[in-house]
Amino acid sequence: MLLRHTDSNVIEREALTVNPAKTCQPIGAMYAALGINKCLPHSHGSQGCCAYHRSTLTRHYKEPIMSGTSSFTEGSSVFGGQSNLLQAVNNMFTIYDPDVIAVHTTCLSETIGDDIPQIVDLAREKGFIPKGKYVFHCNTPSYVGSHVTGFSNMVKAIVDYFAEPVEYKTGKINIIPGWVEPGDMREIKRICYQMGIDTIMFPDTSDVLDAPQTGTYDFYPKGGVTIDDIKKTGSSQKTLALGITSSTAPARALDVKCSVPCEILDLPIGLAATDRFVDSLRKAANVEVPGFIEDERGRVLDFITDTQQYLYGKRVALWGDPDQLVSLTEFLVDLEMKPVYIVTGTPGKKFLTRIEKALNGKVPEAKVKQGANADMFLMHQWIKDEPVDLLIGNTYGKYISRDDDIPLIRHGFPILDRVGHSYFPTVGYAGALRLLEKILDAILSKMDRDSEEESFELVM
Repeated sequence: MLLRHTDSNVIEREALTVNPAKTCQPIGAMYAALGINKCLPHSHGSQGCCAYHRSTLTRHYKEPIMSGTSSFTEGSSVFGGQSNLLQAVNNMFTIYDPDVIAVHTTCLSETIGDDIPQIVDLAREKGFIPKGKYVFHCNTPSYVGSHVTGFSNMVKAIVDYFAEPVEYKTGKINIIPGWVEPGDMREIKRICYQMGIDTIMFPDTSDVLDAPQTGTYDFYPKGGVTIDDIKKTGSSQKTLALGITSSTAPARALDVKCSVPCEILDLPIGLAATDRFVDSLRKAANVEVPGFIEDERGRVLDFITDTQQYLYGKRVALWGDPDQLVSLTEFLVDLEMKPVYIVTGTPGKKFLTRIEKALNGKVPEAKVKQGANADMFLMHQWIKDEPVDLLIGNTYGKYISRDDDIPLIRHGFPILDRVGHSYFPTVGYAGALRLLEKILDAILSKMDRDSEEESFELVM
């Protein structure tokens, strides 16, 4: 049944969430772990939890997601999961031969209080962890946070376990990309390469979840940051952390542990956020911005000029991850569109302030909601009360799109009903062009479809 009976009368809810605009922490932890070369994620909990996390990532990326599980039973729930994890570590190294196992916890293992570092130490004592191999962990109970905080916790664990402090500093720049697609990570690396900057990106899911088809199945694709490179992050001269919610914790942990100063930036989605990212790269590496990157920026400006008449004043509803919403909101405001409804289920203290800054006082009617009761039901109620011209968010908005006849641009996580989104960036100037094209196509396609026959024009 679809949503045609949604009531526009909004009632404040304290305990009920309907179709939340988030998912659980272990999914983010699993995604971050896949950004390490020859890493096998491991879900310390029930088999059903691991199956859900794997299937959601598989459906989004259209790639097989490999992960181990402690396969808790009733006995494990009562007596603890130590024996399960010990056996799992031994089996995974024996059968699948990863370089590193990344353990993340679940609701059940967190509730019973398993001591993961103690279990890992015991596995090492028993000889279950081969020489030169690694096991590390992060805590990701699903009853707090979201997939974004799970991603952040896993990346921080990467720093805590592997970054090595040194007295000397190299000229390298660390990049923590935040939760973005593999195509976005590749675009960020391209920008850095074209500026002549030597970087270490972690995690890095490019060539892992979008690996090329070679005719041979590789259990561990060639992509991902190596453990050796992660260890060297402590000798870099600076860290650029993209996305305040997803990247602040690991960047500051690296600063505390290895004295690598960090700069926290918004995701480089849209014109202004990309400008800030490129300028920070320029200053950090003491280089000049090459002309062809300036040309890329100029093409974005030209496209904005060409599309202004179709985008001006269009009302937009957005939902998803906080870091992406902040940059998208700023971009839409720069396009003189009106992001009037903004919803994220991910908690965090700075989101509302950042959104207010992105709106820049230009959309006083905007409604913003964050937290457990910021869900897709509330979004639909707002739209029922006063419609919008465009939806931007993940697949779960397709029902609102169908019921209220509003164009939907799929963006964020998860996208379950389309293929190819992970290959194409939405960050950087190239990503801004792609977003602009998708926005324009959605609006003009609806204009074409709804126009009277005498107004059905060949040239818009």
